Amino acid sequence: MNILAIGAHPDDIEFGCGGSLIKYADKGNDVFLLVMSKGEMGGEPTVRGAEQERAAAVIGAKELFWGGLVDTRIDISRDNIQRLESVIKKINPDVIFCHNPYDTHQDHRHLAQLTISATRNIRNVLFYEGPTTERFDPQVYIDISTVLDRKIKALMAHQSQIEKTNIQDVSILEIARSCANFRGIQGRVRYAEAFLALRLFINV
Repeated sequence: MNILAIGAHPDDIEFGCGGSLIKYADKGNDVFLLVMSKGEMGGEPTVRGAEQERAAAVIGAKELFWGGLVDTRIDISRDNIQRLESVIKKINPDVIFCHNPYDTHQDHRHLAQLTISATRNIRNVLFYEGPTTERFDPQVYIDISTVLDRKIKALMAHQSQIEKTNIQDVSILEIARSCANFRGIQGRVRYAEAFLALRLFINV
């Protein structure tokens, strides 16, 4: 299958669905990443771009696409819907992962809305969570117990961002591990990633 993960900034995808992407890649599926900005409000864009490239290699992604938008300025517009549609047309994904529509970061909210429009003809669309997600009541879980360490390694590739959580003495690695543990408990496994489904087809 072709799997596409969409994120507003470098490291969003790794936190939200990095473990699931690693499992998909391990099973021979083609994984693609689309990162809409280089996160310049959170650091030097050339550094963050290089970090994202390294994280994509850890995941085993076939290709990394850049959206070319400006951090904190991802707006809901026809042009931006078409940016997403052009990559979706090129990849023809079977599954798409993106931000949850309820989030305190405007880029995450707006990108989720853009994705809803751009994926209207895609069968499987799942929203992932991040540190700023709100109103998240998941229905879908993926067991990442065997790949959690590699998910953490992918997050560690974003070296410039590890301590930028706005929570004293708590790194993004700790948050990711705690979140995976909590979602795993909900799903009755050790570690999991959880998702809200816009659409999910189960083949019988």
